[in-house]
Amino acid sequence: MTSPLISVVVPVRNESGCIEHFLDGVFSQKGGQNIEVIVADGLSDDGTRELLERRALVEKRLVIISNKGRIVSTGLNAAIRAARGDFIVRMDAHTSYANDYISCSVSILKSSGADNVGGPWQAKGSGYLQSAIALAFQSPFSSGGALSRRVTYEGWVDSVYLGCWRKETLLRLGLFDEKLVRNQDDELNLRLIRGGGRVWQSPLIKSWYFPRSSLRALFKQYTQYGYWKVFVIRKHRLPASIRHVVPGVFMALLFLAVLSAVFMPWGLLLFIALLSSYFSISVCLSIITCRKVEHWRYILVFPVVFSAYHFGYAIGSLFGVVDFVVLKRDGRKAYGKLTR
Repeated sequence: MTSPLISVVVPVRNESGCIEHFLDGVFSQKGGQNIEVIVADGLSDDGTRELLERRALVEKRLVIISNKGRIVSTGLNAAIRAARGDFIVRMDAHTSYANDYISCSVSILKSSGADNVGGPWQAKGSGYLQSAIALAFQSPFSSGGALSRRVTYEGWVDSVYLGCWRKETLLRLGLFDEKLVRNQDDELNLRLIRGGGRVWQSPLIKSWYFPRSSLRALFKQYTQYGYWKVFVIRKHRLPASIRHVVPGVFMALLFLAVLSAVFMPWGLLLFIALLSSYFSISVCLSIITCRKVEHWRYILVFPVVFSAYHFGYAIGSLFGVVDFVVLKRDGRKAYGKLTR
């Protein structure tokens, strides 16, 4: 019996430095003869498109389409619509994969009874700072305890890294929300679950995500995540988890404490108390993280990395409240041209 065709969908933009390595990995996957790889190029101007076109001349499994929207959600939707396969596997050019990633994803989707499956969101760094960012990424302190970052966890989750679906499931859901520049995967999973679907995580589906390599880039990324999470919360009238609102609430309290200090002396004391409490907790959890990973050389940078995660997300959340809730703005005007 012929195996069903599997469509791998990959949104990219300006990825000339990693696209060839990524394609080498995809086309060497176990059972890779029965796949098509649909790359949605977001009008790259760094040579990515030319590299893809040269590869497509010799690799018939590669399909290139244009993503005129230039963001992940529009790229994913264009690739899914073009897909001929019964199964859709999402992949990312900044991630490395076990050589059975595709076949394992489809197998577990079939056996689990889930509507979407994926592996844990496991980070991997190269060099001192990116390695510290990757190790902090796995800490419950940076993620609020998200199950998707527990590398050994197997079970039902509210969201999962990347994903594997039946194409009919995605079409029934209406695909990804193209208003979202970030958080489009979380929002899709939220719709899926609230519609009676289920999401399953398996540590057998292995991949390694390469996070940002600078604090500035990390802070900017999480500002965007916090900003667009407000859009998702407003759309669904409820956060998927309390962890999504805690950073923004904390930042709002800091802001109110500073404002009150203008009129009342205790405002400054409250600000100092809140900030001191945060950094005390951050230092303690940095020590715990160092003990867990057995790398004490990161002890000085962990508190700063945690702050980039938390304060970036928190500041983005407050901007999101102003734009989406107060001013009713279109967020694409602020963050409509995102790249990595």
